[in-house]
Amino acid sequence: MRKIRYLLMRRFTQIGILVLYFGANAYGWKILQGNLSASSLFETVPLADPFALLQMLFAGAVLATDVIVGALIIALFYAVIGGRAFCSWVCPINMVTDLANWLRRRLGISDVQKRVYMSRNVRYWVMAMALLLSTAMGLAAFEIISPIAMAHRGLVFGMGFGIGALVIIFLFDLFVHENAWCGYVCPLGGFYSILGKFSLFRVKHDAEACTLCMKCKEVCPEKEVLFMIGKNSGSVLMGACTNCARCIEVCDDDALDFSIRSQLEQTIEQTKEKA
Repeated sequence: MRKIRYLLMRRFTQIGILVLYFGANAYGWKILQGNLSASSLFETVPLADPFALLQMLFAGAVLATDVIVGALIIALFYAVIGGRAFCSWVCPINMVTDLANWLRRRLGISDVQKRVYMSRNVRYWVMAMALLLSTAMGLAAFEIISPIAMAHRGLVFGMGFGIGALVIIFLFDLFVHENAWCGYVCPLGGFYSILGKFSLFRVKHDAEACTLCMKCKEVCPEKEVLFMIGKNSGSVLMGACTNCARCIEVCDDDALDFSIRSQLEQTIEQTKEKA
């Protein structure tokens, strides 16, 4: 159970959020109403997707105060906790991509990706394109075609195109490239990578305990964030880390765990980047 404790917590969180949204739609529950773009907690606290808000600003929309406050609440939360925690702890697509990548390893087809090159910078270009299209079209462009939004609406309000979006992403990750959607294409993941670049909640590596089994890199959806493995101790400082804790769960040496990022580490990292 210890080896999958974080996986169980992530699934409980992801499914629990969907249940609360579904209950609000089907039974009138007042706990969490709305959707992942805009919600209200206990009919009092506004919550809003900051990337959706950014698209609406580029589209020239006049935003209500509660939407702005809701986006600031979410932005502050992920900026402190770790921006891409949304991707592994909240986003429903993560359950689909995790299944696809687990099957890749079980079926031994992970080497297929070597024939398909993808740059992780694609997600930032998609993010920029979404903002430009929002300006040109006068509406939140990515929200219209977002598989995340379609899957969420489908699961909460009735499947519709939601099941199609899930199947396409599943097959994309299974046969085209490992972690293709979340790690390379999704602009929301790129946005939260930027937002959480200096967050405090981090995975930390203990080089003295590490035996270099590399199980952590095998399961990590963003392998480059574990650049310190085999080199030295330290926290994962890259914003691309999703804080999914898969690396912690598979580490038999207890060389990885969560910690609070120190100000000293942040200062050192910023100095290295400037140099």
